[in-house]
Amino acid sequence: MTADIDAPPVRSAPTPVSEARAVRTPTRGRRWLHLRTTLAVLVTQLLVLAAFLGFWEYATGQNKAAAFMFGSPSAILKFLAQMAYDGSLWRDTSVTGLETLLGFFVGNCIGTLIGLSLWYSRFVSRVVEPFVIALGSIPIIALAPIIIIWFGTGLISKVAMSTLSVVIVALVTSYKGATGVDPDQINLFRTLGASKFQIFRKLVVPASLTDIFAGLKLTVGFALIGAIVGEFMSSSEGLGHAIFKAGSLYIIPKVFAALVATIALALVLTFAVGKIERLLMPWRRQPR
Repeated sequence: MTADIDAPPVRSAPTPVSEARAVRTPTRGRRWLHLRTTLAVLVTQLLVLAAFLGFWEYATGQNKAAAFMFGSPSAILKFLAQMAYDGSLWRDTSVTGLETLLGFFVGNCIGTLIGLSLWYSRFVSRVVEPFVIALGSIPIIALAPIIIIWFGTGLISKVAMSTLSVVIVALVTSYKGATGVDPDQINLFRTLGASKFQIFRKLVVPASLTDIFAGLKLTVGFALIGAIVGEFMSSSEGLGHAIFKAGSLYIIPKVFAALVATIALALVLTFAVGKIERLLMPWRRQPR
């Protein structure tokens, strides 16, 4: 009996090892590509920053009037080192950081709870909508004298300013996330016999997390602004006080040094919020 020469070749079934290699190879390629892209972006950012600082140093070094008006990177670095050496940098940063964290936490808790709760009743949400818009349109600095009268010049007034800067943004973003849930999913839950509270807890809140964390990243800056404004009005310590005091004495490099510390504080807080988001929303970890 002879073999059929026209018969197709028999292929062996793929082994688990070969399947794992086939899956692993594209994943490693994507990770390596993502790492190279991240490094390229970082290097480009550092080059742009170095070019900007170099031009700034050169321009102010050629003109004394420009050096007085705009300072220079070397002078700013000198004041940063001086403030770090005498401890004022760490003391002011810790004070402003505490005020920002407290205002950020209180404002987001209040705003998020109210925003999510408004999902329960469209009638109530339509009633309070103009009041939310009216409160959101008030400049926070206009409330500073009233806050000082109500809460004094201590820590509570700065936290109140930071909270008021955050609460409306947190309310709007959380309400937007709650009302943006797919109606078909809500109807599916209803057909399965879920109560309104179960729909809210198991569907609306998880679906709103994306908008809530987007609001959290946005309100980091608002909380910091509120704390700085409160320190402008009345304070004996903090980065806002350092900026105001240096500006009143026309020490421009020291103003920029305090601003650099403020920016660093904002970046650290934003990075922490991003870490918390990835921890609480692991399903959003998708390879790029």
